Amino acid sequence: MRPELLNPIFAEVTALKGIGPQLAKPLDRLGLHKVVDILFHLPTGYVDRLRVDGLRMSDAGRVVTIELTPMEYRASGGRGPFRVWAADTHGDLVALVYFGGNPGWAKKQLPLGEPRIVSGKLEAYGQELQIVHPDYVLKPEDAEGLPERESVYPLSDGLTGRRMQQLAAQALERAPDLPEWIEASLHAQKGWPGWHEAIHAIHADPADARARMRLAYDEVFANQLALMLVRASSRRRRGLPLHGDGRLRAMLTLPYALTGAQQRTIREIEGDLVQSVPMVRLLQGDVGAGKTMVGLHAMLAAVEAGTQAAMLAPTEILARQHFETLQRQLAGLPVTVAILTGRDKGRARESTLMGLADGSIDILVGTHAIFQEAVAYKRLGLAVIDEQHRFGVAQRLMLTQKAEMPPHLLVMTATPIPRTLTLSNYGEMDVSRLDEMPPGRQPIDTRVMSADRLDEVVEGLARHIGRGGQAYWVCPLVEENEANDRAAAEARHEALAMRFPGKVGLVHGRMKGPEKDAVMAAFARGDLAVLVATTVIEVGVDVPNSTLMVIEDAERFGLAQLHQLRGRVGRGSEKSVCLLLRGTHLSETARARLALMRETNDGFRIAEEDLKLRGAGEILGTRQSGEAAFRIASPEQVADLIQAATDDARLLVDRDGGLASERGQAARIALYLFERDAAVSLIKAG
Repeated sequence: MRPELLNPIFAEVTALKGIGPQLAKPLDRLGLHKVVDILFHLPTGYVDRLRVDGLRMSDAGRVVTIELTPMEYRASGGRGPFRVWAADTHGDLVALVYFGGNPGWAKKQLPLGEPRIVSGKLEAYGQELQIVHPDYVLKPEDAEGLPERESVYPLSDGLTGRRMQQLAAQALERAPDLPEWIEASLHAQKGWPGWHEAIHAIHADPADARARMRLAYDEVFANQLALMLVRASSRRRRGLPLHGDGRLRAMLTLPYALTGAQQRTIREIEGDLVQSVPMVRLLQGDVGAGKTMVGLHAMLAAVEAGTQAAMLAPTEILARQHFETLQRQLAGLPVTVAILTGRDKGRARESTLMGLADGSIDILVGTHAIFQEAVAYKRLGLAVIDEQHRFGVAQRLMLTQKAEMPPHLLVMTATPIPRTLTLSNYGEMDVSRLDEMPPGRQPIDTRVMSADRLDEVVEGLARHIGRGGQAYWVCPLVEENEANDRAAAEARHEALAMRFPGKVGLVHGRMKGPEKDAVMAAFARGDLAVLVATTVIEVGVDVPNSTLMVIEDAERFGLAQLHQLRGRVGRGSEKSVCLLLRGTHLSETARARLALMRETNDGFRIAEEDLKLRGAGEILGTRQSGEAAFRIASPEQVADLIQAATDDARLLVDRDGGLASERGQAARIALYLFERDAAVSLIKAG
């Protein structure tokens, strides 16, 4: 149960003053549902308000705070702006400009002849100075509280910076003073403030590095402690040892020999399956490294041992692809494979549920639907998760509690993850890496081109389609804004559809699942030659005939994401090409990213370099599919703090009495604060 002192910040955002249905929408778009979400919605920068005693052209471009006296109102014709001409104490003039057609508000704020303290961005307009929509207009006696430094927050349509500041102030009022959970000598060594002081400090001054690092540490510590508790609990539980006799695997006919990495990984999994402690293993493999084949061997071992296996995919279309692949690979073997998704209804669903319950279905493939309460297995021995969507610790925990005897768990990811981040996201797991590619896989030819050569690219696309080929065209991230992303994709789709009528499909994040699946299925069948998409195709179906990938504004994407997108092609035996279209003005980091993409296809090297290149200010294009592991700590901070946090969590568990001790009770609060509380239920003291 959540500690009571956290209840004020775990209230819904509507508990804050001034939040009605209208304001709740932009907050929802930002993922701000509870007061704690606003508390952890940290500012990304700040504005310094320069106090000046007179107007100077040299201050144009800066945010200034100055005493002005309104002298004249001047309305424009039609829909033009309304101007208030105001003088500083020396008699120099500035125009205060208001758009929107209604001058009443401006006149009320700025009565003629009465001095006001005005703050906003001073701009040069020809030879004149102006301030468009001043941020503050206050009576001199009310101006004492005007901040000299003001935090800037990430916003959404319908939410202003001022409003966000007010909400943050309300959230801070509710923030409780919490006991210290960091080990005393580490806390003293780092010189960090307490949690309460740090959260206030960072909202007041986003440049406060000590406060930011303290909060990042707290999140990483809570994460590592949760993983440690989950791991300890898993190891205490008894599972079902699975001794496969190899008869089914011997019947498999493969078109190629397994790589050394596949053989090594299969041996590691077999070694886990025969133990009474349930396997919890992460299988990392680059796109095309043959994870599915390793998963198939593991599932056949489970079936040989007289149990069932289940395979979870992130989307329905991907589940159906896995199902078809397994059916093809297991043709002629005495193994029954079935599929279950949220769309399956009626008799088909009932038949599948009965087959699972009586044990006649050996392997089940599906989406989250396969772990719903209504789904009962006769004897589930192994769960395989195709984890491209970040299946979190809490879900992994739920899954292992599905059966009386927890099943063995194999999580597969196609996103190569730097070792430090593997430790933070999957610290309760053993890790296997597929670091070899199957024979016959050709490296993808990656080229970087200027966007100025777009016409050439479209002509090349025409030739590619003429030869019977298919292509993906990925549209850029636009200011991390989903609506703008969609608009960019729609505009590109329209332009290409005019050139290639009836051959171009479109998918974006705002489309409903079935609608998106239908377009992707049409592309997979070959009914469409070009699929225009936002980054939603990071996780998608295999289309071997698609051998061309065009990514617009490639410099806006993170390295890992570029690599993931590039992996959509190169699925067949034909040579594949990835074109990275770049803008004209590139940062050094962007240049380094694109050069590395051109140089290597090795996802593990790319992941490590991505972590080095991505500075704290370079966050554009780092969106991940699904739920991010951290909302405060940046990848760089995770890499810096992970070892200390892991050691601190281990000290708490092994030396300091776990959650039952005084520090443990404080750490228990941290687990709830950072919503890692699934782990608390595993501990008797919790």
